[in-house]
Amino acid sequence: MTVATQTPERGRRRRGRSADAAPSVSRDVNYRQLKSPFPLMEVFPADQIADMHETALRMLQELGIKVLLPEARRIFVKGGARVDEDSEMVFIGRDMVEAAVAAAPKSIACRAGARCRDFTLELGSLVFQPGAGAPNATDLERGRRPATGQDYLDFLKLTHHFDVFQMISPQVEPQDVPTHLRHYFTTQAQMELTDKFPFFFSRGTPQVMDCFEMLSTARGLSDEEFRGTARCYTIINTNSPRTLDIPMAQGLVDFARYGQMSIITPFTLMGAMAPITVAGAITLSHAEVLAALTLTQLTNPGAPTCYGTFTSNVDMKSGAPAFGTPSHFQASLAAGQLARHLGLPWRSAAGSASNMNDVQAANENQFGLWGCLMAGATVIIHSAGWLEGGLTVSFEKLICDAEVLNMVAELCAGAQAGTAEIGFDTALREVAPSGHFFATSQTMERYNTAFYEPHVHDYANFGTWAERGSLDASSRATGVWKDILANFQAPAQNEERLGTLQEFIVRRTEEGGAPPES
Repeated sequence: MTVATQTPERGRRRRGRSADAAPSVSRDVNYRQLKSPFPLMEVFPADQIADMHETALRMLQELGIKVLLPEARRIFVKGGARVDEDSEMVFIGRDMVEAAVAAAPKSIACRAGARCRDFTLELGSLVFQPGAGAPNATDLERGRRPATGQDYLDFLKLTHHFDVFQMISPQVEPQDVPTHLRHYFTTQAQMELTDKFPFFFSRGTPQVMDCFEMLSTARGLSDEEFRGTARCYTIINTNSPRTLDIPMAQGLVDFARYGQMSIITPFTLMGAMAPITVAGAITLSHAEVLAALTLTQLTNPGAPTCYGTFTSNVDMKSGAPAFGTPSHFQASLAAGQLARHLGLPWRSAAGSASNMNDVQAANENQFGLWGCLMAGATVIIHSAGWLEGGLTVSFEKLICDAEVLNMVAELCAGAQAGTAEIGFDTALREVAPSGHFFATSQTMERYNTAFYEPHVHDYANFGTWAERGSLDASSRATGVWKDILANFQAPAQNEERLGTLQEFIVRRTEEGGAPPES
């Protein structure tokens, strides 16, 4: 087991400690390879889950799915599907789907830039990543704005800082970087500033091939080493209902062909692009995942593919997406049941529709998060920072949400109840009736390491809190993220490889880059 060291200083401004106070002792924790300790909840009985799966198979065979990429349709035809070229509809038999599910790996080894960052995706494991894909960024000092390259770099540094984020996510899209060059900027940043598991967009084969080349160069990988293990991942969103567009289908093919991981995620909103019921929406989502999964396994049997869903409801008064709702919670539970029905690792998502980092944002994110945890999600995306239903990522919300994720990670370690923990001789025997345990042998041995120490929560009493400026959590979070960025140190990298990477980027930029394909 890889052990990550969490010190109380990490990412936290020490408020009220005297300058000559003794330094705190480090706590040995493992936030990098987590296993979920939470009992699983079910929203539907097993026979109804089986009916939903059977309905999804029927949907693919009788109703079909629209596949806009000609190459993908040819792959389906070769695999035995019936295709109507005029309508671009693909009708997939249940035998093809069942063969694909059998071929898909039930355990995916994810190889990061450093071995201590590696993890495995399988049922029972638990991986977090922050909010992804927002066009805007916000913080208390600069306000809401179109995201910039500097915002991307800052969020990347914050993601690297917190061990509880095991995967890199594209938290914001740098709007000031041209789209035909953006993948060079984001990939170079990931190779230079972090050694965690990287993310690449699927926006056409030229961009994907560039990213694969840059990763192999920076990490010193041969073609065989790259193809032999999942070294990066992409997110594939189907266009619900029942449509797989050109970039997403091409991404499935490209990543599968090179042995890299696709996380297939229909984004379905009940009452809008999916049926208004939880059962109907999740059945549609399940069918779309099965179709995309089949494409990956027809392309390359055994290609690492992660089941996914992101299903919530709309506000029927405005049509706006809503997150952290009871229906969102129930949809996560149902998705977990279907993923376990297949035996596949799977992703779910938290998130918030709030416009600022307030109580609504905290409530929605935590309610959505606990839906994922109770559903047994392997990967929880948008677990921190998301506002406005994904239109904005907040610096302060990222810090506040990371606090909650750290607490969840602490629960993953479990509680011990051995002789030393019970403490008959080192605690119970030492204290007389009506006494206190501050000075017992057990307390003195453990007081520096017994409890999780927060980086943004403040446990001071009212008087002390007022003397420190009466700062609320969001204001304190501003100080936390600024401290992290001011003191950030990138992990050691191979400078010669990074130089070769830079030469590749310069050459490809001079050649015109790679415009995203649509």
